[in-house]
Amino acid sequence: MKNGSNFKKFMLLWIGAMISSIGSGLTSFGLGVYIFQKTGSAGNMALVTLLGFLPTLLLSVPAGVLADKYDRRILMMIGDGLSAMGILFILICMLTGEAQLWQICIGVFISGCFSALLEPAFRATITDLLTKEEFSKASGLVSLAGSARYLFSPIIAGFLLSFSDVKLLLVIDICTFALTVSGVAVIRKSIAKKVKEDDKPFLASMKEGWTILRAKRGVFALVIISSVITLFIGMFQILAEAIVLSFTDAKTLGIAETICASGMLVSGIVLGIRGIKKGFVKVLSVSLMLAGLFIIGYGLFENIYLISAFGFLFFAAIAFSNNSLDYLVRTNIPDEVQGRVWGLIGFISQIGYVIAYATSGVSADILGNLTGRGVGRGSAMVVVISGICLIAISAGVYLIKSIRGLETENSTAPKRTVEQDV
Repeated sequence: MKNGSNFKKFMLLWIGAMISSIGSGLTSFGLGVYIFQKTGSAGNMALVTLLGFLPTLLLSVPAGVLADKYDRRILMMIGDGLSAMGILFILICMLTGEAQLWQICIGVFISGCFSALLEPAFRATITDLLTKEEFSKASGLVSLAGSARYLFSPIIAGFLLSFSDVKLLLVIDICTFALTVSGVAVIRKSIAKKVKEDDKPFLASMKEGWTILRAKRGVFALVIISSVITLFIGMFQILAEAIVLSFTDAKTLGIAETICASGMLVSGIVLGIRGIKKGFVKVLSVSLMLAGLFIIGYGLFENIYLISAFGFLFFAAIAFSNNSLDYLVRTNIPDEVQGRVWGLIGFISQIGYVIAYATSGVSADILGNLTGRGVGRGSAMVVVISGICLIAISAGVYLIKSIRGLETENSTAPKRTVEQDV
């Protein structure tokens, strides 16, 4: 039986996630600036992001099954600890000479392979620790931790790059892994195993997760739509830095990104204190529509003050949509299969990111060349189109009956078991 005292254990887990996010953000920012300065191509920046993200997508389903079959805390320690190997490889390449693009790609791919173990186990552990009433608050804090890579990392990285180089950022990131692994180890000692380890065959467990996900029509529809949403948000995220770097320096970019991400800080604090009480589908639809409007504003102007303002508003809005999505899924999936289902959800919903990372940079380069306005304005054109499409999708979220029904089903029906769902 879960109780409120576990929120302290969750907070320790959250602090570790915050530290890890800041470290990863330093590396991401530093490598992005490094590649853009060396090649001047948004396509190369997108390629590195794609290769860092692709393992997480491809391995999310088996990682989710592992999270239900084995100790979730051990998987988190392995994933977080060994992902440092890829960053270490890039650092060694830089220490022995200038790192080539292909070497950076290999490093981020290795890191991504081990990081894939982390996400399903992390989300399932939150369900292990907390009560249903605490889910919304926890989701707000988790969103805040995720935003740390945009909130704190850019301004720290921009400051450090003013007198050092990307190698210092990589060293700091590697050091953060030891801290986060230690925090998870402490939590593991204080949590008893909730259920007997799943002894079903691996493929059978994976199939069961798919069966449960498909049985919940509203959740499945929401996940499919999420894949389209991540496509347009991914295009914005990958091209936002190229837009700013096209007319200013890395230090200014770092300050601007911190201002933008502070929007999620404000929303994260509000959600962490109060949470969302009702109307999750409506909040999701409205927040996505506003996020689309703010993306358009970000791309329309070549002015750092307006860009920072629209970026702030975008992150403030997206925190509410993330919170609503998390709650609607988490409260409609049985606890004992959350690992494998979150793995499937991660795979399906994040396909949009893969498409975005594969096409956004190339599209920006092509548009920039065709119009003769450069990669910065080419990136802005793609961002504006993405914002328009996101507004259109936001309306569809509220119009689908099975999605609206998720709140009604959750409030009137008891939590179902695996056997009842299957």
